[in-house]
Amino acid sequence: MKGVLARKIGMTRVIDPETGKVTPVTVLEVPEMTVLQVKTIENDGYAAAVLGSFERKKFGKNENQKFKFLRELVLGENETVKKGEMISLDSMTEIKDVKITGTSKGKGFAGVIKRWNFQRGRETHGSHHHREPGSVGMCAKPGRILKGKKMPGQYGNATVTNCTEIVDVDLEKKLLVVRGGVPGAKNSFIFVREK
Repeated sequence: MKGVLARKIGMTRVIDPETGKVTPVTVLEVPEMTVLQVKTIENDGYAAAVLGSFERKKFGKNENQKFKFLRELVLGENETVKKGEMISLDSMTEIKDVKITGTSKGKGFAGVIKRWNFQRGRETHGSHHHREPGSVGMCAKPGRILKGKKMPGQYGNATVTNCTEIVDVDLEKKLLVVRGGVPGAKNSFIFVREK
């Protein structure tokens, strides 16, 4: 199993004692995960395991409601797991490069300068173009705004995937330390898998 479910604790830095190089890192908490469902090529067309982590104090009769965070992890050719099996951080000790998926911080409705890095207009007298996006329309054909046009709107609160590398794995404290920033706020859930 080359993937784990984690929670973002926060950022810190690691200093190399020999060179003095400072590396910004993010610390992730990785408790044991439970295999809730096993998907097979015969039944589902692909091999995968549905993992659950971070138990709730109160939950309904459905076993999937027992966990706060669920994700599906695709299995390799020779990998096999059973329903109810517990998976720990041990699987990540030999991996260096990982893909990290999380939900970025929501920043509400934003204009084009904040959202897309547009330049502002001139601040001179008579200029009616300060923070506006400018012309967005078209001529007679096609006579509409095309999809994907950079305009004001919801900024953040989207699923983001970053590629980074593992700096340290602490099996005793169940911590995973990765280089650089990770999408999301503190205590948000993160899905880490092999690149």
